[in-house]
Amino acid sequence: MSPESRALELVKGDTQQYELTFENNGAPLDITGWTIYLTVKANVEDPDASAVIDTTATLSNAAAGIALVALTPSQTDIAVGQYRYSFDYKDDSANEGTILEGWLTVRKGLRDTRE
Repeated sequence: MSPESRALELVKGDTQQYELTFENNGAPLDITGWTIYLTVKANVEDPDASAVIDTTATLSNAAAGIALVALTPSQTDIAVGQYRYSFDYKDDSANEGTILEGWLTVRKGLRDTRE
């Protein structure tokens, strides 16, 4: 399976959610026991330990193939700019792969504070 490439954008310091749905020939794929990762790096050569965002998804409905990556404001409070990202998986049989990858643009929001 070749990973899809897509550009993403978020506002610095905002709550952000990404819902991923896994299917096989149009039918839900049971992802029970899987781990879904979101990794965001300034440089593709950076080690995972240097990622600006490195988190895992919640399997919100594993039997229906639905995973949710929820980012908090502290996780998205990174420098404005462009980053490389990937959503990856490790399934319950230890198979690993990349699901989605591309460029993530982090931009400054219009409002500085929400107090």
